[in-house]
Amino acid sequence: MSYKTLRSEREGAIAIVTLDRPEVLHALDAAMFNELEQVFGELASDASLRAILLTGSGERAFAAGADIRGLVDTDALSGRQFSERGQQVFAQIERCGKPVIACVNGVALGGGCELALACTLRLASDKARLGLPEVKLGLVPGYGGTQRLTRLVGRGAALRMMLTASIVDATEALRIGLVEEVVPAAELMARGRQLAESIAAVAPLAVAGVLEAVERGDGLPLDKGLHAEAEIFGRLCGTADKDEGLTAFLAKRAADWQGR
Repeated sequence: MSYKTLRSEREGAIAIVTLDRPEVLHALDAAMFNELEQVFGELASDASLRAILLTGSGERAFAAGADIRGLVDTDALSGRQFSERGQQVFAQIERCGKPVIACVNGVALGGGCELALACTLRLASDKARLGLPEVKLGLVPGYGGTQRLTRLVGRGAALRMMLTASIVDATEALRIGLVEEVVPAAELMARGRQLAESIAAVAPLAVAGVLEAVERGDGLPLDKGLHAEAEIFGRLCGTADKDEGLTAFLAKRAADWQGR
């Protein structure tokens, strides 16, 4: 497919989605939301795909945030719709059934940071800077930031970032748990591919099961989360991949995953 605001490429079992509006540092506008929705819908339905890398073109930005010009004329109703649209697309990315690795190569501010938060894992270049400075605009993060950041780094660290409009560097982002790893800028995509390949090498139904168990258990009491985990474990025990995995392990050979 051809897109105007992003690029989608395939390398074996790995897809690379690159935001591509460099003139505005990949600001998120309606067209980009539409294309993100389309491309992630297509990737989610591809059974041969095992992992997705998401980044921004160039070295300056992952995504600078929402396109501010689109907010100028909003009122209470249209503003809520603006927020809900972003939440819808980011939830689709979060729940697409494939691990999505954000490769944060520059600034990830506002909606750009929220996009990274919706991904499964976050790798950052040593030049990355992240933040949710919406209070400087008289707003709150509207694409899930108040909820995902708090769940990821804890209430205190999240409130400190949001209430002070702090923009943190890669080292601080790693310290508070906002990103999982920091690498030199020149090595970012290579490390992202390496991590994606590690995921692609294991059982795809099991990977999807881990994502489902964590998603379903989030916010549940422990006993209910354990119930969901046991249900998924039992379901996987009835798959050909489980039989192949155990047989390969006992035979000391590499497994041939079929995704069924």
